[in-house]
Amino acid sequence: MAAIVHKTSVLKPLHTNWHVLTGAPCAGKTTLIEMLAGRGYRVVHEVARAYIDGQLSQGRTLAQIKADPAAFERTILLEKVRGEKALPPEELIFLDRAVPDSIAYYRFEGLDPDEPLSYSRSMRYKTIFLLDRLLFQKDAVRSESEKAADLLDALIAQAYAGLGYEPVRVPVLPVDQRLDFILQRAFAR
Repeated sequence: MAAIVHKTSVLKPLHTNWHVLTGAPCAGKTTLIEMLAGRGYRVVHEVARAYIDGQLSQGRTLAQIKADPAAFERTILLEKVRGEKALPPEELIFLDRAVPDSIAYYRFEGLDPDEPLSYSRSMRYKTIFLLDRLLFQKDAVRSESEKAADLLDALIAQAYAGLGYEPVRVPVLPVDQRLDFILQRAFAR
């Protein structure tokens, strides 16, 4: 009787021309993404912020939106995955956070990060820009404390490093200089 040989296929991740701006809350991601859009670059805004804004506009409170951390984080993860699958991989795009950020947020919430890890392995981003934090400010969407923001910064760095990325740290600079710092490195790769 002949032995049955099973071939295991290893799926190669899809390489993209996308640059991710990430970091803890209050790192300046939204401002930089808006500036990039203003200069004509294609951008993807932060999924979590858009989702929370939409829910708030329907009359829900932030506490209600985040009452079930597992459901909230999974909703955000799946929305990021759906959005990224719709993007052309060869196009130059700047993203305000990406799927691997969910690894950090799952860990932050004490959740098993297997699902975001699995999705994160299917995609490779061109550059990860990890923004150093600015002065901490709360707003209607931001629920984290300064201490939590410090922990998230470390968890985000670990998530990307664990996937084999070497994030480029973006120091605190005047906003125009920060944008130049990012653009110089995005086009040097």
